[in-house]
Amino acid sequence: MNVAELLADLQAQQDEAATRAAELRDQIGCLTAALAETEARLADLITTRKIIAEVTPAGIEPEVPETNTTYQAIVHAFNQHPGRAFRARELHELLGMPTDETSVNITRSRLGRLTRQGFLTQPGRGRYQKRT
Repeated sequence: MNVAELLADLQAQQDEAATRAAELRDQIGCLTAALAETEARLADLITTRKIIAEVTPAGIEPEVPETNTTYQAIVHAFNQHPGRAFRARELHELLGMPTDETSVNITRSRLGRLTRQGFLTQPGRGRYQKRT
């Protein structure tokens, strides 16, 4: 490789690095703007929360968020019926959950996870039972 080729190669690398640096500067600008917007929103939320807390009468308790998750409901059902094997749809009916196909499929995934974690067994295809 001669000096002219070396200089041309270095120039190409320099151009690529300069282009990449410009792209990164643009990304930094976008991220800086997004961060400023998010911090402003956070400050607004903090202020709103403080104002609401100040104007709320002292005797009123805030509502406690629901702590019972779907997993907890499923585990509770199996604890209530330790010897019974359930299909996902039967579990939905027992728990009063929607029985549409999408909801039942999500529960099948949850049951699979509980099986992999060792809480449940599968005595038959599509049937789940509490491990004893």
